[in-house]
Amino acid sequence: MLPWSAELAGRLDHRVIDSVLLRGNPLGDPHERPLLVYVPPGYDDEPERRYPSLYVLLGYTGHVAMWLNRAPFRRPFPELADAMFAAGEAPPAIVVYVDAWTALGGSQYLDSPATGRYHSYLCEEVVPWVDAHYRTLPGRDHRAVTGKSSGGYGAMVTAMLAPHVFGALATHAGDALFEVSMRHAFPGLARRLRDMYGGSYDAFLADFRSRLAGTREGDLELLEMYAYAAAYSADEDGTVRMPFDDTGAPVPEVWRRWLARDPVVMAGEPRHAEALRSMRAVWVDAGHRDEYFLDFAAVAFHRAVRAAGVPDERVHFELFDAGHGGIEYRYPLALAWLARRLSEPNG
Repeated sequence: MLPWSAELAGRLDHRVIDSVLLRGNPLGDPHERPLLVYVPPGYDDEPERRYPSLYVLLGYTGHVAMWLNRAPFRRPFPELADAMFAAGEAPPAIVVYVDAWTALGGSQYLDSPATGRYHSYLCEEVVPWVDAHYRTLPGRDHRAVTGKSSGGYGAMVTAMLAPHVFGALATHAGDALFEVSMRHAFPGLARRLRDMYGGSYDAFLADFRSRLAGTREGDLELLEMYAYAAAYSADEDGTVRMPFDDTGAPVPEVWRRWLARDPVVMAGEPRHAEALRSMRAVWVDAGHRDEYFLDFAAVAFHRAVRAAGVPDERVHFELFDAGHGGIEYRYPLALAWLARRLSEPNG
């Protein structure tokens, strides 16, 4: 196993998108965003051929440069995907690695007055840009969205909110079933806020931004929950409403806003159920030792997908032996499964 980057059979282009929708975003984050676009072996040799496209979303704190990070004795996902295509294990496809990082660590791929228009950025800017610059098969029936953790959340909600853009999805340990995966963390966070910051998120954020991140206990846990609140429960003026009070109990009116963004709950709504029924393929998996209980979320979302009326032959569901991390070897499995279905004729 090489400790440095390997030569690809395909090509990975490093591009930049100048986003109109992200200009002037509330957090002052860059509106020029990196984009990695992978084209499969043979792309440059067949100038008339067009390909399905697969959009990959990162988890919380992720930015696209991290796809090139190398863990000991393991290959990063772009190399795993390239090897899969080079071996002929899947029909060739274009793979797009999307950046939606924010100063809070992520956007959950939603439009929010507290973070910016990241859902619209993906659907209205990134997808048309890729279609204009690469030989994609146009139309949602040849386009999928996939991701892990917060990226898996993004895949689920993006497919339900924009079925005219994406016709398939894959979620690996995606955030969902908030009553199980999120609510249990509230008391511990409320105690930490009380004991370290007088119960004030403003005090935490001021302290966090004044020093090296991660140098105090609970830094990332507190920031992560705030980032979720910025995505799920921000007022129109950008005020972020936290879902728990100083006792760690849910604040009912705010918690309802969170649940309205829970993919399991969304899937039960008629318009989102209709969107799911239109999907050509839905992949759902998670490790059965997931530390955030996202294995239960995967089970619940799979049940919701079936209840929505998605035929079993269009769905892949699996729990495997793993926790939340170190599951990048799963991503090419879903990628190949999606590529095969998106390469089939419509119908």
